[in-house]
Amino acid sequence: MCRGQVPRPEHPRPQMRRDEWLNLNGVWQFEVDPGLSGQEKGWTSGKDFSGEILVPFPPESSLSGVGERDFMPSVWYRRHFEVPEGWEGRRVWLHFGAVDYEATVWVNGHLVGSHRGGYTPFAFDVTELLRAGENELVLRALDDTRSPAQPTGKQSPRFRSYGCFYTRTTGIWQTVWLEAVPEVHICSLRMVPDLDSGRLFLTVGV
Repeated sequence: MCRGQVPRPEHPRPQMRRDEWLNLNGVWQFEVDPGLSGQEKGWTSGKDFSGEILVPFPPESSLSGVGERDFMPSVWYRRHFEVPEGWEGRRVWLHFGAVDYEATVWVNGHLVGSHRGGYTPFAFDVTELLRAGENELVLRALDDTRSPAQPTGKQSPRFRSYGCFYTRTTGIWQTVWLEAVPEVHICSLRMVPDLDSGRLFLTVGV
């Protein structure tokens, strides 16, 4: 993949696609935090990380440009972005397709929120934290694959894969994007067909 090319450029939610969205996949700054001390060291804002990673591929994947197979209990991501013109007066939501396992997010040095669960999407309304020009986005992912308290599926608790257990997935592994919406908007849509009656039932979240 050529540098500057956005991986996974398609809208991650085709049933909920909107015209005003910004794909944040691509090259991010990246740092492994083996001592879990990044927050104490001030990594939540203004810190240049020493490495790079191609989001949305996890650091264990060669596609990410990292290819680290060892255990990474804490990893940090950082990038900058500008809000597209024409989004004034809209609510801006920051979406993550999935982050394994516990994610904490900061925008321009302000704590946005956290999410626990490596397989489910989540989003935050970041409208009030954005500013004109360049904005900073930082994410920390905690991933203790060996902990019995953390659901890991078939991710290997050993250094190498074995049996039915495969290489671990740490951090961001699905698309990250911004989306501009009006004050009142549809946030979820569930469709259930009834083939016998030829009807379609819709459940809409606003």
